Amino acid sequence: MSPDRSVPSTASAHISAQTTLGPAIHGWRIYLEDQGLSPHTIKAFTGDLALISAYLPPDRALGGISTNDLNHFLSWMQHQRGVPCSPKTLARRITSIKAFFRWLHQNGVLLIDPAEKVLQQSVISPLPQVLSPNEVAAVLEAADRHRRGSKPDTRSYALVLLLLTTGIKKSECLALSMNHIDLETPDGPLLFIRYASPQHRYKERRIALSNEWITIFNEYKAQYNLSDTLFPWSQRRLEYLLEDLSEEANLDKHLSFDMCRWTCAVSDWLSGMEPNKIRQKLGVSKIQWRELKMKIEKLAGTPESAAA
Repeated sequence: MSPDRSVPSTASAHISAQTTLGPAIHGWRIYLEDQGLSPHTIKAFTGDLALISAYLPPDRALGGISTNDLNHFLSWMQHQRGVPCSPKTLARRITSIKAFFRWLHQNGVLLIDPAEKVLQQSVISPLPQVLSPNEVAAVLEAADRHRRGSKPDTRSYALVLLLLTTGIKKSECLALSMNHIDLETPDGPLLFIRYASPQHRYKERRIALSNEWITIFNEYKAQYNLSDTLFPWSQRRLEYLLEDLSEEANLDKHLSFDMCRWTCAVSDWLSGMEPNKIRQKLGVSKIQWRELKMKIEKLAGTPESAAA
């Protein structure tokens, strides 16, 4: 999740080689915000740079920071700091350092990029598990047995079908209220994903709901007399519902919110949905989409150039 380096920055206008790290990191934050990165990503990137600022002498100017300084910092962080640093965290911190000093170099603040020769240690995260079409059918059949049992219960069906068709996150699912569902729009029934905090407004979106889910929803709403929260149970209880479905469907996999999200994304990809529409449906930034898209392509078994 590195920032887009092709866009010129104005945040470095008052930064020079004599500037110390503190003001430069502040300028870097403004730049990242202008690039539209998520608050979580910005916090991680600037936090990584804050560690260097705390490690180096407070009066050290940007122009006085060498490649050796950066390598000594990384060695200290891994072996002497006394705080665990996983390979994934280390790789991200190296990425942060390289992106920060590259930004300074490209904007003329530094004549030489001291991070250019710092060895990047990339970590390839494993591909997530997804359900095959047959496994999706088995899960829905298991949910339907609850729906049609001696004591009909449509809760599991409403939950898993919503996750498999919308690709929403666990946190988004837990935050859903009845007023997030609109059955009367000209475009058909829609699910509205909303965020209370202004800093997350970029994640807000509308997702089409299937007629099948609306049928299940109406049954579910009547059974549980819902008035406010769509799924008024704890996160753990909903996780157990999914786990129960995976056992009842005789899956070797452990059904989860994340697995449903990835399964939805792969299904949409294979159906021919435009990549940018999948990105918007998932509510991820263009930066985040780069890695997600590669994983979806691999999971779907299609070449990277199939739908660039």
